[in-house]
Amino acid sequence: MKRRILLIDGHPDSNPARLCNALAGAYAEGASTAGHEIRQLDIASLSFPVLRDPQEFTRSPSHPDILAAQGHFLWADHLVFIFPLWLGGPPALLKAFMEILGCGEFLLGSGKGLFPKGRLAGRTARMVVTMGMPSFIYRLFFHAHGTKAFERGILRIAGIKSVRTTYIGDVGFSADRCRRWLNTLKHMGRKAQ
Repeated sequence: MKRRILLIDGHPDSNPARLCNALAGAYAEGASTAGHEIRQLDIASLSFPVLRDPQEFTRSPSHPDILAAQGHFLWADHLVFIFPLWLGGPPALLKAFMEILGCGEFLLGSGKGLFPKGRLAGRTARMVVTMGMPSFIYRLFFHAHGTKAFERGILRIAGIKSVRTTYIGDVGFSADRCRRWLNTLKHMGRKAQ
């Protein structure tokens, strides 16, 4: 089944030499060769303000980059977030992007009862998280709190029930391991996982 995939490069530095950029490229290549439709967002290249007043969250955004991004999120049936682990979670710029993206009930519509209705229901997601430490230490010792907060506090509340996470640890220590991860991401792209 062909899918519509939105690939979000959440690294705050748009330098093409970054591993996240290479992983996003490998995923996109695999998805394209398998015939999936793919669109990409590079968070570092977007222009948007940081929310400072809670009232801003109730208003629909007017920034062209955010309006275009909202269209991409609605178009996609599968979302892929690729980002580095910074201070135990996603970089602040990615979280700031998700906050402004969600303004005006974009992520959370007005629902009945205690919980609002997630507006991205029916979509699936994958998070690919790179880190300098071994990934098993992050998962076992730190319990992956930062990425779980992103998953549960943003993606699942927005209605995405199926979220998978891939942790890539020990980045920068072996070129051979990086090549293996690039091949893995290419395979994930082909399978739209």
